[in-house]
Amino acid sequence: RWIKFEEKVEDGGERWSAPHVPALPLHSLFQLRTCLQKGTMLLDLDATSFKEIIDKALSEQPEEAELQPALRERLAALLLLQPQHQPTKSLLQLLAELGLSPCRGRKPSCPTRHPPTASSPPRTQVSKTPLKEQLRNRFKKKVPPGAEAAHVAVGEVEFLEKPFTAFIRLRHGVSLGSLAEVSLPSRFLFILLGPPRVKAYHEVGRAMATLLTDELFQRVARQAEHREDLMAGMEAFLNELIMLPPGKWDPCARIPPPSHLPAPRRRTAVDPLDQQPHGNGDMTAAGDGASPGHPRSGEELERTGRLFGGLLRDIRRKAPWYGSDFSDALHPQCLSAVLYIYLATVTNAITFGGMLGDATANMQGVLESFLGTAFAGFIFCLFSGQPLTILSSTGPVLVFERLLFSFSQDHSLDYLEFRLWIGLWVAFFGVVLVATEASHLVRYFTRFTEEGFCALISLIFIYDSLKKMLSLADAFPINWHYRLDNVTSYSCTCNLSRLFNPILACLTTLQCPPLPSIQSPPATPAGLSRTQCLDQGGHLLGTSCQYVPDVTLVSFLLFGGTFLFCTALKRFRSSRYFPVGVRKLVSDFAVILAILASCAVDALLGLETPKLLVPSELKPTNPARGWIIFPFGANPWWVCLLSAVPAVLVTILIFMDQQITAVILNRREYKLQKGAGFHLDLLCVSLLMVVTSVTGLPWYVSATVISLAHMDSLRKESATSAPGEHPEFLGIREQRLTGLAVFILMGVSVFMAPVLKHIPMPVLYGVFLHMGVTALNSIQLMDRVRLLLMPAKHQPDLAYLRHVPLRRVHLFTVIQLLCLALLWLLKSTVAAIIFPVMV
Repeated sequence: RWIKFEEKVEDGGERWSAPHVPALPLHSLFQLRTCLQKGTMLLDLDATSFKEIIDKALSEQPEEAELQPALRERLAALLLLQPQHQPTKSLLQLLAELGLSPCRGRKPSCPTRHPPTASSPPRTQVSKTPLKEQLRNRFKKKVPPGAEAAHVAVGEVEFLEKPFTAFIRLRHGVSLGSLAEVSLPSRFLFILLGPPRVKAYHEVGRAMATLLTDELFQRVARQAEHREDLMAGMEAFLNELIMLPPGKWDPCARIPPPSHLPAPRRRTAVDPLDQQPHGNGDMTAAGDGASPGHPRSGEELERTGRLFGGLLRDIRRKAPWYGSDFSDALHPQCLSAVLYIYLATVTNAITFGGMLGDATANMQGVLESFLGTAFAGFIFCLFSGQPLTILSSTGPVLVFERLLFSFSQDHSLDYLEFRLWIGLWVAFFGVVLVATEASHLVRYFTRFTEEGFCALISLIFIYDSLKKMLSLADAFPINWHYRLDNVTSYSCTCNLSRLFNPILACLTTLQCPPLPSIQSPPATPAGLSRTQCLDQGGHLLGTSCQYVPDVTLVSFLLFGGTFLFCTALKRFRSSRYFPVGVRKLVSDFAVILAILASCAVDALLGLETPKLLVPSELKPTNPARGWIIFPFGANPWWVCLLSAVPAVLVTILIFMDQQITAVILNRREYKLQKGAGFHLDLLCVSLLMVVTSVTGLPWYVSATVISLAHMDSLRKESATSAPGEHPEFLGIREQRLTGLAVFILMGVSVFMAPVLKHIPMPVLYGVFLHMGVTALNSIQLMDRVRLLLMPAKHQPDLAYLRHVPLRRVHLFTVIQLLCLALLWLLKSTVAAIIFPVMV
């Protein structure tokens, strides 16, 4: 059987072989050409049953090949017998058969090779209705929707003196009852029966089936009006044939299907009816118009020449899809994406919130980071042009906040009021950029810029996750000097002697002040716990008082285990184990399963690893500030005008950070159908700057790595694929609901603190590392970096290596790496404020 690749019934007769590329003897193709030239050919035959087709084929033979009436009757009776199909059985069915009849040992014949001869056991004729075995055959799940069947019947018949050949194309697909392995409408039939010849007919039949699975020959076969049209299609197939020399490979070896198949090239010489519509409704021309609302390439970045023209075009483009942005989210995959991105966003908010608190004396802290992320992200996902984007605080914004706070402290300015005016100016400049369609400059962002920016952000994620893990060694020092042999010398006791100093002092005075009420210490000071000892004013004495369990080592195990578990489960989709439905489910929920497994390991060990702590009260981190920042009162009046200068730098930062991320997310390879909204996204970010500045919340732009992780968790693949064919990437599940759900959960995280406190921080850092590595591997730069370390003979067959000299590829890569290193050094200094200009 063939769908796209060949499968054979193994010699044991109990199973189908693995799919493989068919290898044909050249002689069989020449014999097939002769059969098509001289045999019976019926095009657009109107028939409703298999018997009617056979009667027509036997009655309309060429005069030189006409059969005697008696032979026609015997041949018709032979062809109308019910073929013996090899059913596709599940593992449970095979085990059940093995248990019920362990000694059965029959060997069925291979139905695809030879029809029964006169000496075969009597069998029924082909049924006009499908059999129960056909309707229940599990193989039908592998058949693409809209497929039709082609039947190839070849074999040796002793009562024939010369071969009988017929090629039949039905005008419409007709169900031929129990003839096919699964119940499908049939369109083509090829029959070749003749006197005994060793293996010849079988190879000709394989050649015919291989031709019918070729997309371009299939198109010719559907449209051919004469025998010459069909022969022209076969000649074109032969022209593209690639020969393998004998002795250079094993003919018995099965060539595995390739991971990617090239697109079929157009054969103008073969398509005499190229302008005619296809005979099959499911084969549409490649040039058909796209679905309504799908923009032409680059339309989002074309200038209209009118104020807010690009914004209005974005709104008109996205409005028809708004309803489907919610209905398209009704899929289990979206639940996995919500949980994954929620935990990543929570970790990011805590990390940046803590760093903001350190940089601004808690004027902005973890609670402000939570509330700002929830509000800004929710509004952005509700109204933006690309709702798959996840907003977050970024490194360059954090650097600016630190510099701004230091400047305010040095010049005795109110930090939050100064920041408010900067935010208002940035929002104004952002609206001006939207009005003047400045986003069209995005079209000049090249792969060089995109990859450099994406690589930098990915490396920041990887670096920060490793830095956080290494910092655990300070809080939980590793016990390098612990020796088991010295355990008898380790001790720690509680010293409460300070509590009795007032008693000793009053003995030297005439009148003793009233002594504080002191509980009698226990008989053994060691009976007090560490916390009780310190609460009562004591202090610890001994060589093992600073001993803590190896929390750091266990944390690194959780960190690395989560990363490896995420990576392994994500790749489980392409595994050979378990049915495809199970593999897809495990792959979709890979990150969640990894987090749950790591949390379970942590709970079993019972060590006090650092846990996820979220704020439990809705009040500002710094009690000296309120929730509303007033524009006047604390600073001189001229600060509102001076704020325009730093606002220009922040505007450049926001524009570059937002738009480069938008370009990366809207790449063609993601096959997005609903279009982008560069102007609308920038407007949303600009207006959110007003709200976050007035409330003293952090500023937000698109987070490259988290947004890429969001898109990766929503990848769509074809539900059915032919045996041996890899699932086809269909695009991204474009919708708004996952982002909205993530930020709603962010907002209620304050009330979920009792649950979230059981998640170890090393597990979330492992997820961070996974996100950074995944984003880094998604860019071409990493492929070219690997080429630097590979000898030429081991380098993969990449398309650009065929057309670009290797030294030019290496030069391009080295320049890109140098620019990336410059950006990294710049980011690590106080000059990071000019980071967007350098990009």
